[in-house]
Amino acid sequence: MIPDRIIEQGTLSARDGRAAVEVRLPWYRALPASCISGAKLTVDGVEAPADSLRWEMNGEEFTFADMKTNTEQWWFPTDSAVLSGEVAVDAGEHEVRVDLELYIPYIIITDDNSADSVLHIEEHDTKTMTVRQVEEARA
Repeated sequence: MIPDRIIEQGTLSARDGRAAVEVRLPWYRALPASCISGAKLTVDGVEAPADSLRWEMNGEEFTFADMKTNTEQWWFPTDSAVLSGEVAVDAGEHEVRVDLELYIPYIIITDDNSADSVLHIEEHDTKTMTVRQVEEARA
């Protein structure tokens, strides 16, 4: 619905072989974590392995498996979430792509009572930005 605003410009960061970017909800209403069915993070054409992806919102980090039944955590249109994954990023400018898959639970499209009975949207955004290298906190 609002795909060109998924990636927050200037938020690409890297630390210990992981890249992270802040993302915004491409929908006009809040969704529970269970409705965020998947994502991909690609930097300069290299996709982070699916099993390395992590989703952070409301100060907590989750795998997509963790979120599958999570209805306690909500993603609000005014809040950024952080998508991260294992993909090496050197200093400089990079092309970042985020793909999101969302279920919209209150828009029913069929009568069969399956997961496919609600609206499923896939949105994509690509931006070019300079990476910020994040240093480990010093004791």
